[in-house]
Amino acid sequence: MNEGLVVIVRSIIGFFSLLIFTRIIGKEQISQLTFFDYVLGITIGSIAATASTDLSSRAWPHWVSLLTWAALGYIMEVITLKWRSAAKYFEGQPAIIIYNGKILEKTLKNERYRISDILSLLRNQGIFDINQVNFAIIESNGRLSVMKKPEYQPLTPKDMNIQVQDNGLNTILIYDGILIENNLNELKKDRKWLMEQLNKQGVYDISEVFLAYVAPSGSFYIDKYSDHVDCPDEFV
Repeated sequence: MNEGLVVIVRSIIGFFSLLIFTRIIGKEQISQLTFFDYVLGITIGSIAATASTDLSSRAWPHWVSLLTWAALGYIMEVITLKWRSAAKYFEGQPAIIIYNGKILEKTLKNERYRISDILSLLRNQGIFDINQVNFAIIESNGRLSVMKKPEYQPLTPKDMNIQVQDNGLNTILIYDGILIENNLNELKKDRKWLMEQLNKQGVYDISEVFLAYVAPSGSFYIDKYSDHVDCPDEFV
């Protein structure tokens, strides 16, 4: 029983320690992480897990190690943000792998990529013909950025001199049965107007609504808790 309590206490401390460290170190998405960031995260998590369950040793050395790794990660982030040359050294820099439909074999070798890897990354972006590629760049996080040749790029409204309306963002008025007063005031509407919109769709109490918002076009969307939608169980 005592060992179980120790594990629980250590786990709680480790959980909140990791929460604090991740908030301090940064908010990069998984897709934005460099290989070093990925390994650093695994190492810090492993230390926290060991500190929680390794009852054969005292806890404080684990916490010191956890704090040290987190501090070094933070210092490294500050250095790479402040000095670009350091960022290039520690995180690497983008490299052009395809130029004007031609593969740069030397760069491919330096970046330790196989041509099959590049072809797979191109297919993930819907490109099956290298001749369509103007530039393909390996980013420092390993992702492939591609710019197609002009003749293979899709047309945009600007290319055809077509004026389009800015869509903007939806304004949420009700979320999980709760009215968001600030958003309603931003629209310069009142509760009476909102209830009129709800009544038109057979709703007479805000608590019946799961989600309601006003689109930039002015249309009013509502989703009730009691909606009964026939959804297919299987897809072909």
